[in-house]
Amino acid sequence: MKPRALFFDSARSPSPGWVQGGWLFLLISLLCAGVMNWAATQSGWNAVWQYHDLFWKGWLLTILISLSSLALSTLIGLGVALGRRSPFVPLRAVTLLYVEIVRGTPLLVQILFLFYVVANGLGLDNRLIAGVLILSLFSGAYLAEMIRAGIEAIPASQLESARAIGFTTPQIYRFVIAPQALRQILPALAGQFASLIKDSSLLSIIGLTEFTLAAQQVNSATYRTLESFIPLGVGYLVLTLPISLLSKQLEGHLRYET
Repeated sequence: MKPRALFFDSARSPSPGWVQGGWLFLLISLLCAGVMNWAATQSGWNAVWQYHDLFWKGWLLTILISLSSLALSTLIGLGVALGRRSPFVPLRAVTLLYVEIVRGTPLLVQILFLFYVVANGLGLDNRLIAGVLILSLFSGAYLAEMIRAGIEAIPASQLESARAIGFTTPQIYRFVIAPQALRQILPALAGQFASLIKDSSLLSIIGLTEFTLAAQQVNSATYRTLESFIPLGVGYLVLTLPISLLSKQLEGHLRYET
């Protein structure tokens, strides 16, 4: 039994997550640097560099939109997931209808309808607030189904055992359900958060000058397509790569024998 235990210990001793993440980040950085160096030899960057302030402001606005939408969509997803499990039938029906409508229609259609019809009808003229709300409602439906699936994957015997030792419902969710559900849905959550950051580029259609619209404006002004869109790709990669690395770190911390 001892050699077998040693075998399994060595099999479950991968390189530290930060080492793997560091090598991945270095590889991607070298790749991006090589592409940009090649592009620089093909044509000058001076024309595009004149608009670096526009790139910078667009990138910061994308960060603001992404962080706000991540927080709000998480709250929406958690609330809708709990509503989907509620014993109150009308609440379950409303949350189910919301999820099916959002997941059954394209984000582009939702942006156009919610901004030009709903937001304008309500007198909401702030494009930033409207964009964050629309993006949060869209992502919240997907997060709700991920959270609900994670909760329902926990065996009923564990919930009964928790009730038997006197846990209240909030305590069951906090100490029994949440840790196990988070462990199971973490990869899907990381993918959804990364998608949310990339989906923010569609808000350019309502005139929100985020990163994508900034790149489009620079391209229109300079006719330097390659130089305009390479920083766009690198900028989104810088935002999404840390999410993937952080997810892998959390998976390592939450890994335990079942």
